[in-house]
Amino acid sequence: MQSSSKGKVMLVTGGSRGIGAEIARLAVRSGYRVVVSYAKNAIAAHALVEELNTGRTVAHAIQCDVSDEASVVRLFAAMTEIFGPVTVLVNNAGLTGGFSRVSDISAQTLAETMNTNVIGAFLCCREAVRQMSTQVGGVGGAIVNVSSRASQYGGAGEWVHYAASKGAMDTLTLGLAREVAAEGIRVNAVAPGFVDTELHANAGDPDRANRLAVQTPMGRPGTTKEIADVVLWLADDAASYVTGAIVAAAGGR
Repeated sequence: MQSSSKGKVMLVTGGSRGIGAEIARLAVRSGYRVVVSYAKNAIAAHALVEELNTGRTVAHAIQCDVSDEASVVRLFAAMTEIFGPVTVLVNNAGLTGGFSRVSDISAQTLAETMNTNVIGAFLCCREAVRQMSTQVGGVGGAIVNVSSRASQYGGAGEWVHYAASKGAMDTLTLGLAREVAAEGIRVNAVAPGFVDTELHANAGDPDRANRLAVQTPMGRPGTTKEIADVVLWLADDAASYVTGAIVAAAGGR
């Protein structure tokens, strides 16, 4: 990463484990001060922060339910008090809602999935723009949304609800990028394919990534670091002319 990242503040939602935790690690190594938000797993979040804060205070964990407006407002207020205004937002918090055919999906699962993956992303983007926008005295910044290749393939037979939520995130990325481009804010997304994380186990199929990734052109699942590398590039000045992009990190799928 370029030295220009030094002194910047990154918020990684849902950052206690998996891709989010790896983004936080790479960000700290690249000179960012990082706030990791978590919904429930305080032990994992604080263990990560302890790991990152070896010899210095560069990371902080804050509990937040991104689907709750008041909780998101509190998150941004606390982050600003600790490290200053956010300059990079990574919308990583999300849930799959488990496996289900559309004919079997419950309204509760739909609401939980959309509230976290869509409304949560919107609320965090809203608060970030309010701090970053040059129209209100901000210095600009970058937003990186963690989408999924499922948004293009549909998730048939497994999680159309999850895929649909990521499709909404893609639309948010495209629309917001155009809306705030003249205000010093870049908005992009990374769309991972099969990545070996706890997401699949939490959905009830721990071997899913390895089993399905053999069908990809690269023939293997991705790693959390490979996704984090894309996120950090999109956040960095090296991508200064990139906005409104949805970058597939899916081994050719």
